[in-house]
Amino acid sequence: MTDLSRRAALGLAAALAAAPVAARATQARPVIDAPHPALDRALTRIAFGSCANQDKDQPIWDAVLATKPDLFIFLGDNIYADTRDPAVMAAKYARLAAKPGFRRLRETTPVCAIWDDHDFGENDGGADYPMKAEARRQFCDFWGEAATSPRRTREGIHAAYVFGPAGRRVQVILPDLRWNRTPIQKLDGVDYKAWSEAKKAAGTLVPGPYARNPDPAATMLGEAQWTWLEGQLRQPADLRILGSSLQVLADFAGWEGWINYARDHQRLFDTIRDARAERLVCISGDTHYGEISRLDVNTPYPVWDVTSSGLTEVWPVTPPNALRQGEVWRDRNFGLIDIDWSAPAPKLRVDVRDEGGAPRLGVDIDTATLTLT
Repeated sequence: MTDLSRRAALGLAAALAAAPVAARATQARPVIDAPHPALDRALTRIAFGSCANQDKDQPIWDAVLATKPDLFIFLGDNIYADTRDPAVMAAKYARLAAKPGFRRLRETTPVCAIWDDHDFGENDGGADYPMKAEARRQFCDFWGEAATSPRRTREGIHAAYVFGPAGRRVQVILPDLRWNRTPIQKLDGVDYKAWSEAKKAAGTLVPGPYARNPDPAATMLGEAQWTWLEGQLRQPADLRILGSSLQVLADFAGWEGWINYARDHQRLFDTIRDARAERLVCISGDTHYGEISRLDVNTPYPVWDVTSSGLTEVWPVTPPNALRQGEVWRDRNFGLIDIDWSAPAPKLRVDVRDEGGAPRLGVDIDTATLTLT
């Protein structure tokens, strides 16, 4: 080797060593957080949805299956248990398992799931729900979690998965917003039923009955889960999907959401920034209507949240949301993410589709714009 070639080789090695972590992230191997049989699968199409009442017909699975997704993400209220009786919860899981469309989905498509309040076990429930350990056991049994899965023993069922090979790694992060959640705050001095009926009659937006919790210690995640989430956001990935059971961005809809816990809400964006977790997109459920939200103030880069809800449930009125992009879709729906890997950074088409499979809301997201400077 000549002096010139030796100096060139040394210079190249030095340049690679000095390269930003984000540029080299896809070369590192992610640490497996929780087992999943499809971790090696490359993903180009991901379907998602929430709010499936086991006592209602579920024809929407025909449209979901017709899209041939590589993965389906359940975002909560996957059953409506609403009980403190383990036998009642088990019977409701059995009714979901017997649905023909759901059964075909599980036979053909990898799935992952997080819970929300109704499959956690109680409407708007949180840390004080007395049957949460039993609910965790039944959730893990129903969704096929391995006996050694950390979801069975954590203080919550949060989990993260990294699907696909280097260069096409998709990280799916599913936080648990129930196990550790401090109580939700209600509006004081308001007869909510009369107030909301008056707004509905006037043809205006109708907020829900909840307010921001003013206590700076109030939380949805709890400190142990925050430590876990920060670690997951530092894992190498080419695309990150934060699957939240509650809306991440919606601006004071009056129902449950991240916005009602001010410290957690801002801490999420700070943690994304501190971890340099680029190319992250949020999907969410819970609302019983579909919508798309965007926030670009006090965030590391523009943050998108595509809400799909519900698979069987429909909300009769539209709550306010200052961050809403376009209209809402108030009918049964599911979400669909198409990933174009041909560019250096993946490009996404994210749709909210109706019960027949037709796109009703949608957005194109170039993840090259979701980066830190």
